Amino acid sequence: MKFDQVPDGLKHLGDVLSFTALLGSLVDVLPAVASLLTILWTAIRIYETDTVQRMVKRERTDRCD
Repeated sequence: MKFDQVPDGLKHLGDVLSFTALLGSLVDVLPAVASLLTILWTAIRIYETDTVQRMVKRERTDRCD
């Protein structure tokens, strides 16, 4: 069966089902992606703090000696 022989109504139904499946998978995946991005952002913010930067600079100074 060729796709040009499939009735338009059936094609539209397939499109709707495909879009619904896509949305369902995105809703399931987005919380994990958001959590990962939150963890990365928090790690970057902690790394940028004065305390951590002083510790990193101290380690670099100790290595040069």
